[in-house]
Amino acid sequence: MNTEPIVLERTFNAPIAKVWKAITDKDEMKSWYFDLAEFKAEVGFQFQFSAGERPEKQFLHLCEVTEVVPEKRLTYSWRYDGYEGNSLVTFELFEQGDSTLLRLTHMGLESFPQATNDFARENFVAGWNHIINISLKEYLENK
Repeated sequence: MNTEPIVLERTFNAPIAKVWKAITDKDEMKSWYFDLAEFKAEVGFQFQFSAGERPEKQFLHLCEVTEVVPEKRLTYSWRYDGYEGNSLVTFELFEQGDSTLLRLTHMGLESFPQATNDFARENFVAGWNHIINISLKEYLENK
């Protein structure tokens, strides 16, 4: 069983304040991430959303913000309603002149049920690659 976290790094041609707003403002998040009913970058804030690879098989994601360091780090738990397991997603931002390095870490994937392919590591890798390297990049650099 692979217990290594998924770690993705991407440098965006955008200032850190713009990247921080994109990952913490629900109105901005819906343009590149998920359309959340509510989101606040406050420790203890709970949020949820439904998503899945196929329209007929959606999963209710249950999340809670666990760490906030403005313009530096945002961490929240990520689990699924009705399934075992809990993981952590962390966005870290590093200022690089006029650009921003974002490091996404998703750890704890091994805690999800392994009997189904729905929670396979490669699904998370593909999903995060699309979200960070395509959706967020286009949102930040073409807006």
